[in-house]
Amino acid sequence: MIRVLVADDEPLIVAGIGAVLGAADDIEVAAVAADGREAVEQVVLHRVDVAVLDIGMPRMDGLTALTELRRRAPAVRTLMLTAFGDAPNVRDALDRGAAGFVLKNCAPDELVRAVRAVHAGEAFLSPAVTRMVLGMLGPERSGRRRGAARRLAALSDRESQVASLVAEGLSNAEIGARLHMSETTIKTYMSRIMTKLGCANRVQVALLVRDAEALP
Repeated sequence: MIRVLVADDEPLIVAGIGAVLGAADDIEVAAVAADGREAVEQVVLHRVDVAVLDIGMPRMDGLTALTELRRRAPAVRTLMLTAFGDAPNVRDALDRGAAGFVLKNCAPDELVRAVRAVHAGEAFLSPAVTRMVLGMLGPERSGRRRGAARRLAALSDRESQVASLVAEGLSNAEIGARLHMSETTIKTYMSRIMTKLGCANRVQVALLVRDAEALP
């Protein structure tokens, strides 16, 4: 069973998400929380596998809670949930190590797929979030591009190829099929790539590649 924590300051949202996830035969809602501080404590107490965190919570917001979880429970996969859908929060959450991001108005099956994906070590961004993140432009973009290019230069040719396919949204199995390699081999490459780039997960790798490919 995938043990999940749901954290949101709106009881109806918590109840709704809990009902959706609890209906899946492989997911158990092990704990709930109404703020970020409580969420961190509940994750540690109940040995949660996946934390579903709202961004806008009292006492400690979801972004700060995410940072705390990276410190206190690094094995926990974090799926961020928001009603705002603004690119800065999405980017901030992913930069802090979130494994995925969905909007509060996503379809129930999308939420279930997201939890399963991040638990399996994959990244998950809903289509709406993907368009938002990859469509970001601004004066800081050129600086990101230069920094990303410098970091990616540390990769071997094969590692760069794998990273590019990650940026296309392919899973490890799909990358293996494309490159005629086993999924286990791709996982090994991903581990090396994340270590060299200093990335916490494949979402950060994907965004780094996208930054490097962006127009100046």
